[in-house]
Amino acid sequence: MAGGSFTTGAVTKERAEQYKGRVTPYVIVACIVAATGGSLFGYDIGISGGVTSMDDFLKEFFPAVYRQKLHAHENNYCKYDNQGLAAFTSSLYIAGLIASLMASPVTRKYGRRASIIGGGISFLIGSALNASAVNLIMLILGRVMLGFGIGFGNQAIPLYLSEMAPTHLRGGLNMLFQVATTLGIFTANMVNYGTQKIKPWGWRLSLGLAAVPALLMTVGGIFLPDTPNSLIERGLMEKGRKLLERIRGTNEVDAEFQDMVDASELANSIKHPFRNILERRYRPELVMAIFMPTFQILTGINSILFYAPVLFQSMGFGGDASLISSALTGGVLAGSTFISIATVDKLGRRVLLVSGGAQMITCQVIVAIILGVKFGADQELSKGFSILVVVVICLFVVAFGWSWGPLGWTVPSEIFPLEIRSAGQGITVAVNLLFTFIIAQAFLALLCSFKFGIFLFFAGWITIMTIFVYLFLPETKGIPIEEMSFMWRKHWFWKRICVD
Repeated sequence: MAGGSFTTGAVTKERAEQYKGRVTPYVIVACIVAATGGSLFGYDIGISGGVTSMDDFLKEFFPAVYRQKLHAHENNYCKYDNQGLAAFTSSLYIAGLIASLMASPVTRKYGRRASIIGGGISFLIGSALNASAVNLIMLILGRVMLGFGIGFGNQAIPLYLSEMAPTHLRGGLNMLFQVATTLGIFTANMVNYGTQKIKPWGWRLSLGLAAVPALLMTVGGIFLPDTPNSLIERGLMEKGRKLLERIRGTNEVDAEFQDMVDASELANSIKHPFRNILERRYRPELVMAIFMPTFQILTGINSILFYAPVLFQSMGFGGDASLISSALTGGVLAGSTFISIATVDKLGRRVLLVSGGAQMITCQVIVAIILGVKFGADQELSKGFSILVVVVICLFVVAFGWSWGPLGWTVPSEIFPLEIRSAGQGITVAVNLLFTFIIAQAFLALLCSFKFGIFLFFAGWITIMTIFVYLFLPETKGIPIEEMSFMWRKHWFWKRICVD
């Protein structure tokens, strides 16, 4: 197996045609409960931008930003540029990055469920610290605990969904994670809209309500079964088989069970999955584990969602109007994810990624042109152009919601063979959070330096990622999760890399 040999796993025979079973209520409920963990990630993305535009919060922890905001007329693009404020938002993502790598051995050794529960408890502690914060240290410590919760949750939940779902519906069920994320963002935007009117402690309520999705994830995790793949990997063959029969609604699971047993035999022979994933035979999986989450963030979506209230205030919307506008983008994102659920297992992953990329490029360029021509450093957009910018940003969000939003998580979670699955997902989450951190930390400074060019910066990256998908990502629709290795050896490019 050394070098470039393509005997990637012990699954040496394609048995997809022999897979039996149907979608059972049991698997639907389990996937919905597990996916609620995505709402933690979404709630935090949505809540951060709203809270950091609230005057009471800024006066308490970032008085320099508050004073800067009062002199907004000096430079619209630079009024929120403060590294301390960016550190509040982005400290969570560095903590999540570290936690996602720590979660990999936990998920492998103790099961997906253990990481889900651990992530929920950590998030509960973080939300309590943030809601009761009396100084910046306490505030950032709370953010770090939230980061640990997100690191564990994001590492385990997409794997859980991919392993529980039947092959023909894996894309749609896996996207429940993104649905929960987008609903979390939308809920956070609505919460911010309400709490900004509660003076002077509304921001505490916004941050403290993160405990609600955390409680759902923790309690849900306690009652969830683990996945058959994880049980079999840990030597619980009989228990794994019984669970597989239950979630597939049939006793005829011999082919799928045999694939899992074969995969687990190789998985258990590998003691250092992080070292193994660097081997040449896993090169396509490693490339996707790095590039898919990197590209997802470089669409610029997090910048728009984090800083939507700040962005819209910078364009001249009032406080209320900016939060309403960002609530609108959150609602659009949640709705558009359902387009992807309905089409991903029919049209496939590649069609959605390429079409979504084309629409996002168009929208970013249009926004850049409007802001470049009509919005200077010390002037406001007219009402008509402001509405047009919001509409185009919503069209951008719709495209992201059916393409890179859900598929940035779905594709990596379904391509790894069992022996490197936890390590691969750990790398995916770590890379996602690393780039989320970089963009969160740099966006306000980039906005200040690039001005309207920030949208062209992201449009350039979307062009690159769309070409990358077209050339290098094979279609994963309808391929059993334990038989993905056969897909790479049929691809025009990867078959040359992976075969001696």
